[in-house]
Amino acid sequence: MTENGNIRNIAIIAHVDHGKTTLVDQLLWQSGAFRQNQSVAERVMDSGDLERERGITILAKNTSVQFEGTKINIVDTPGHADFGGEVERVLKMVDGVVLVVDAFEGPMPQTKFVLKNALDLNLPIVCCVNKVDRPEARPAEVVDEVLELFMELDASEAQLDSPFIYASAKKGWASAEPTDEGKGMQPLFNALIEYIPAPTGDPSAHTKALIYNIDYSSYLGRIGIGRVVNGTTRVNDTLTIVNVHEPENQKTVKISKLYVFSGLEREEVTEASVGSIIAITGIPEIKIGDTLCSPEDPTPLPFSKISEPTLTMNFMVNDSPFAGKEGKFLTSRQVRERLYKELNTDVSLRVEDTESTEIFKVSGRGELHLSILIETMRREGYEFQVSKPTVLYKEVNGERHEPMEAVTIDVPEDFTGVVIQKLGSRRGEMLQMAQSKGGYTRLDFSIPARGLIGYRSEFLTDTKGNGIINTLFDGYAPYKGDIPERPQGSLISFETGKAVPYGMYNAQERGSLFVVPGIQVYTGMVVGRNARSGDMEVNICKQKKLLNVRAAGKDEALRLVPAEILSLEQCLEFITEDELVEVTPENLRIRKKLLDSNQRQRANKK
Repeated sequence: MTENGNIRNIAIIAHVDHGKTTLVDQLLWQSGAFRQNQSVAERVMDSGDLERERGITILAKNTSVQFEGTKINIVDTPGHADFGGEVERVLKMVDGVVLVVDAFEGPMPQTKFVLKNALDLNLPIVCCVNKVDRPEARPAEVVDEVLELFMELDASEAQLDSPFIYASAKKGWASAEPTDEGKGMQPLFNALIEYIPAPTGDPSAHTKALIYNIDYSSYLGRIGIGRVVNGTTRVNDTLTIVNVHEPENQKTVKISKLYVFSGLEREEVTEASVGSIIAITGIPEIKIGDTLCSPEDPTPLPFSKISEPTLTMNFMVNDSPFAGKEGKFLTSRQVRERLYKELNTDVSLRVEDTESTEIFKVSGRGELHLSILIETMRREGYEFQVSKPTVLYKEVNGERHEPMEAVTIDVPEDFTGVVIQKLGSRRGEMLQMAQSKGGYTRLDFSIPARGLIGYRSEFLTDTKGNGIINTLFDGYAPYKGDIPERPQGSLISFETGKAVPYGMYNAQERGSLFVVPGIQVYTGMVVGRNARSGDMEVNICKQKKLLNVRAAGKDEALRLVPAEILSLEQCLEFITEDELVEVTPENLRIRKKLLDSNQRQRANKK
């Protein structure tokens, strides 16, 4: 085995919003990946529209920088717990990690999750305490908290000796001391070269390359992204493709083009040696977890097991009265093909056919994971309906177990009472309550995953937007008991037509409306939230009767309360078991499964 000393392969891991992608921006700039006058977007690695809009990383991305003759391959990973499958997968591709921790918030639930994965793989760690220039930063305390987390996760002595670098990614400097403002990112570069080992392998052995990610190009087709573990990979090589989960299915393939990463670009090469992170084209059937082997030794490499989904929902063909008016892809065949295509790039997702050809069961890691898929599909022109998310139970020794979530909440002291009361009613158990910095109180809960469905929007309302909530999957536990359903009912449209101010003015006394004047509605469509429990039918299409007698005075202008426009996540949180969300490229509508009022009444009596 020999070292490829000119390469370092690292992943940048952290809790959401702790500054990973901004840090990568600075490493790219200061390594000379961009020209001085080049126009580059902020958070350049977040290339997707949804990533830019939401300010989060959804997919792991590859890039590389050059520093003093060493090529540093960098994988920028997601920070949200719902995309933990991306992190689990790419950690097998690297030789070390940079753990980024906010100098104010300290270790958070996802910090623990990603760090545990890195420690389990025995990866060397460089700790970067970011945002030390924040006025309320507390770097010394955060370092102690990180070390406590290391010990809690049974880190080895070598891992406990991990170097700490202090940085302000936004201002572009790093330093070995928390009080010294550096001149650039050189201290972090030096730590990466010194503490992250070079990749090892045998360049003369049979070729072995493991695929960790899939990209797609309209010109090149499917692109497999992976790492050369042994041997040398060359263009026009004839290799055998085999997967550890299906060792009997072997195919002979030929590499048509080979790329390595250089900054944000892919550089075409003729060969790549041990430790190189590569992109391969010319293999249409390539998928995540495949091993490219020499025909003389077609044994697959092990691929990390990805955590199982915890939430499921049904995707179904749109059968509402407005079906087919706004989308391009409507049929069950088109929806099914798109869902199964997603499995090629999302290893955390599960798609199953059901007894009905028009309904598909889709399971994921959380509400955000599934809502990102829904939003992506609607932007591509798909039209369909989805049901309320439900948790996936497990049977353990004849007892029903359910997924649990570890919840960390930071709120001003004034709001702790309402948060504790709400989570308590949802079967949450408070584990710890501590005073945090800046007048905030930190609350730690263990709560069933189903108890969090529909809570986030309530939480923002209860804390007047001042609260921060973070969640992390925390295994399975015995069923905790029933949770009360949504206290308010729905306001349901009585007829099909156009919403008019006169009808809406009368209906808004019953609750808050989700629609604006002029919008088309149909019978059975949910148009608002009832102020009381139980559903109520309202006629927001009702016109004022016109008389041929003139009144002495003018009618008063109707004052409508501004409509409550729900986002996709809020729609999924709002609906109950007998409701669906109709998703089209132009609109999101909530509707009853049974549109006819008489049918609903008969179903409720059963």
